[in-house]
Amino acid sequence: MNLDLLFENLSNPALLFFFLGLMAVRFKSDLAIPENSAKFISLYLLFSIGFKGGQELSHSPFSMEIFYALAFGILMALIVPVYSFFILKRKMGVSNAGAIAASYGSVSAVTFVTAVSFLDMERIDYDGHMVAVMALMEAPSIIIGMTLIAIFSKERARLPFGTIVRHAMTNGSVFLIMGSLLIGFLASDAQAEGIKPFTTDIFKGFLAVFLLDMGITSGKKLGSFLDNGWFALVFAILMPLFNGVVVAMFSQYLTDSEGNRLLFAVLAASASYIAVPAAMKLAAPKANPSLYLPMALAITFPFNITIGIPLYLMIIEAF
Repeated sequence: MNLDLLFENLSNPALLFFFLGLMAVRFKSDLAIPENSAKFISLYLLFSIGFKGGQELSHSPFSMEIFYALAFGILMALIVPVYSFFILKRKMGVSNAGAIAASYGSVSAVTFVTAVSFLDMERIDYDGHMVAVMALMEAPSIIIGMTLIAIFSKERARLPFGTIVRHAMTNGSVFLIMGSLLIGFLASDAQAEGIKPFTTDIFKGFLAVFLLDMGITSGKKLGSFLDNGWFALVFAILMPLFNGVVVAMFSQYLTDSEGNRLLFAVLAASASYIAVPAAMKLAAPKANPSLYLPMALAITFPFNITIGIPLYLMIIEAF
């Protein structure tokens, strides 16, 4: 295993901007990214990665490997929330356990984008259909989380099951990534080339600014999270580590592509802090957002982009 991967990732400018955001909070700087600008950048990242993934997918003839990849992604999104829920239920209660389980069964698009940037930096190939895998993993975990809350809660779920499914499928981030994927798939090479300066050339710059904002946001939420005790902290590190390592090891039976295997591991290890909190705010009002949001954003996200990504690649190379 090559530890140079870890140090190279830690010197990535985009990642260093994340640390700069953390330091800004630590030193009480007034540095801030305007809310509207941060929202635009997050939409841009989803649009860009979805469009480029659609373009890659359009150049890949449909094969059983693509089918297996999509099926495996959905399977992860269905299974991870179930065992996470039962680990969490006794300590956290039903509502919090369901919300946290949904977060860890779902995915972080920004972690995925960071992993894609890492693969580009390492010149490791990956397939465009992995974007479709990411997009399809958002909704199932939200549905499973809410189903578990409805089954084990003494009170009925606030929203009907059909409403939960519809909300999961039409959530802004899910809708944009799926729509961009479809548009990229339909666009010709000449049409895609026309917007390449926007979708590709400025991508890393926007990613750096977004990670700066994520650093500021994580720093602000870290304090309230630590008030919830050691169990949440341990879970927020060990759960993604377990999921990422297991998938990194066993994904060799699914594909020979190192890039695809790393993206599978990152998808298994990441936790949603955009789509799931938005859904749980409506569907599970008793779940505490100051618990499940910092777990995903302030602990799991930095762990994955600093240590997790190079660690999973080391394991993939070893197996």
